[in-house]
Amino acid sequence: MKIDVTEEQMREHSKAVRRGAIEGTIAGSILSGGATYYAHTRIPAYRALPMSLKALGPIILIAPLLSIQAERRSLQYDESQWCHDSQRKRAINKREMGSDEPDAETCRLAKRHEYSIILGSWALTLGVAGAIISRDKYQTPAQKVVQARMWAQGLTIGILIAAGALKHNQQSDAVDKHVDHSWQEVVSIYFVVQ
Repeated sequence: MKIDVTEEQMREHSKAVRRGAIEGTIAGSILSGGATYYAHTRIPAYRALPMSLKALGPIILIAPLLSIQAERRSLQYDESQWCHDSQRKRAINKREMGSDEPDAETCRLAKRHEYSIILGSWALTLGVAGAIISRDKYQTPAQKVVQARMWAQGLTIGILIAAGALKHNQQSDAVDKHVDHSWQEVVSIYFVVQ
């Protein structure tokens, strides 16, 4: 199956990807520059690090932001070019979803962002546990780190159990789910046009 893409569309797509890469690089540079400046002025241990480790911090921030933003701009461009029927279907789905109760909307969001919630809850519990445990004068720093990690792991186990229950509900809902055959419409339109 041949896909007809003009040179102009390819140039516009490349331009959108480059724009996203530049945006990601600028955002990563601002974040890493601020973090590096703060660490250099306030943390003596950071100043003692070798230059290669100091350069690793900005690279760790800039590289993912660059690629993520470039991918976002690419997808936005694609959606702007090929959104005829899918836009109408999305509008219908949004209207249907908007009529639900807030609990159903919360469950739907939790299902869509399951792993982000798990990772975020682990980081949040680690931070909160670390802040609470760091006040204890009688523990050594190593004991405090271990204690905070254990609390975070314990609470994350609870989150994983809840995620497993949600996944079980998703599997039971998948039996009743309508299969999307919109690709067949696109293929039939493509062959009718030619």
